[in-house]
Amino acid sequence: MKKWRKKALLGTAGLLAAGVLAACGNSGSDEEGTSSSSDEVSFWFMGDGNEQIQPILDDFTEETGITVNVQSIPWSAAHDRLLTAVASGEGPDVVQMGTTWMAEFSDAGALMDISDYIESEEELNTENFFEGNVATNEFDGAYYGVPWYTETRALYYRTDLLEEVGYTEAPQTWDELKDAALKLSERGDNMYGFNVDSADQTFGFMFARQNGSELLDAEGNPLFNEPEFVEAAEYLNSIVQEGGAPLQDLGLDISQTFGGEGIVPMFISGPWMITAINENAPDIEGKWATAVLPAGPENNLSNTGGANLSVWSENENTDNAIELIKFLSRPENQLAFMETSSSLPAVQAAWDDESLQGELIVPFGEQLENSEHMPLIPEWEEVAQNYISYWEQITVGGADVQETLEAFNEDAANILGK
Repeated sequence: MKKWRKKALLGTAGLLAAGVLAACGNSGSDEEGTSSSSDEVSFWFMGDGNEQIQPILDDFTEETGITVNVQSIPWSAAHDRLLTAVASGEGPDVVQMGTTWMAEFSDAGALMDISDYIESEEELNTENFFEGNVATNEFDGAYYGVPWYTETRALYYRTDLLEEVGYTEAPQTWDELKDAALKLSERGDNMYGFNVDSADQTFGFMFARQNGSELLDAEGNPLFNEPEFVEAAEYLNSIVQEGGAPLQDLGLDISQTFGGEGIVPMFISGPWMITAINENAPDIEGKWATAVLPAGPENNLSNTGGANLSVWSENENTDNAIELIKFLSRPENQLAFMETSSSLPAVQAAWDDESLQGELIVPFGEQLENSEHMPLIPEWEEVAQNYISYWEQITVGGADVQETLEAFNEDAANILGK
């Protein structure tokens, strides 16, 4: 199975690799953040710069004497870059992995089985972390990573504007969410109530789960044309078509959509938006809050996401790689990373810290108790990306929901080999 998947990934990565394989070498230390020295370790960090992680890496070097050659890779380019590394057989010692990518790259043989280290190293013990995040690292009884940070999605809302339409607290149900969204949209032209995020590939699946959808059956067949999924899509589309949500992305920043007059005064996102709002919309200080998600007919499940730390299977610095992962797994270092990135700690002990008791953060902790990761299968990334184009056919193109989801389901079945 793994050999077959690696061949498939190599085929996908062939064109990507043609012009850049030489830039991904794993011998020596270079600008690409690779290393083979006994006192060095290379680390691919997913972000637009090293500012969030560099102070912590400096502390690691001071404590251990091991230099970290870090390279930041934007999330938008990360998946293709990993495919290129699979094609070349050369990558970093430690790599930050999105949780939804773990199945794909572990199945391709790109990630090292670190089960022995997880059993022997206290900092890596699975009991230290949230169960949902641990599950994203385990395949066929082996562990291919360690949870680094976790995230879930909660509701952001303008308390002042919601109060004007009769809501003294966040909407508690789907019915209240739609009611509040439509009332807020009546404030004038180009004003809305809620953002149905067409760019978030997990958004529709999250609402489908709240309506009782299992997404896939026990044999792995897609259920995207079943009533539970279709009804959730119809619900979200109704908010859009009735003017409660923008038809497409408005192309505005958070200070314009959520700040000021509040063009879009409710949206669902992760904890990183707390910092973004505080920095870019100071005019609404004290006029907004976060809350757990409104409940659908069955539950208010959110998505568990985040990132893991893995060891590249063909690295030359396993011992140093494990030392770096252990260091980043300490509660104090996860709290330090939260300070710079707003990424929530995956280590449960860190949640005893007073910095996680603020009124804006607490709802995320509560929502983590009612969150699930997306299906842990190698093909999920492709399935989820395809959903976005089918969703656009519904919202922008006016396509029939049931018919469009029948086509999406057939497409997904082909991807899944069903």
